[in-house]
Amino acid sequence: QLQASGGGLVQAGGSLRLSCAASGRTFSNYAMAWFRQAPGKEREFVAAITWSGAITDYADSVKGRFTIARDNAKNTVYLQMNSLTSEDTGVYYCAKPKREYSSSEYLSTASTTDVYDSWGQGTQVTVSS
Repeated sequence: QLQASGGGLVQAGGSLRLSCAASGRTFSNYAMAWFRQAPGKEREFVAAITWSGAITDYADSVKGRFTIARDNAKNTVYLQMNSLTSEDTGVYYCAKPKREYSSSEYLSTASTTDVYDSWGQGTQVTVSS
């Protein structure tokens, strides 16, 4: 089970830090990802991190502004979001893949929603311009 939190209303240029707490003892074996969905749009990939945290991947639209990280001791994955714009508004979801992946295998498919079978409930991020 995944529980996302940390969303809110922020002005353009501001920052937010999202958290996703996972239950279960095998969290550290799984890669994790963040997706987002704006009103009227499809869910899109934001960022991914391998099971160890050693490798990350980002959508082009957030590179250099967002940072994904994880703390396996706390069963939590984070998304630090800086320099927010109105284009970042949406509901943000954390996601866990259906199975364990090697790093190289995961990163080749991380942006595909079909990879994931566990989704957090979503946390709303609203950026005012």
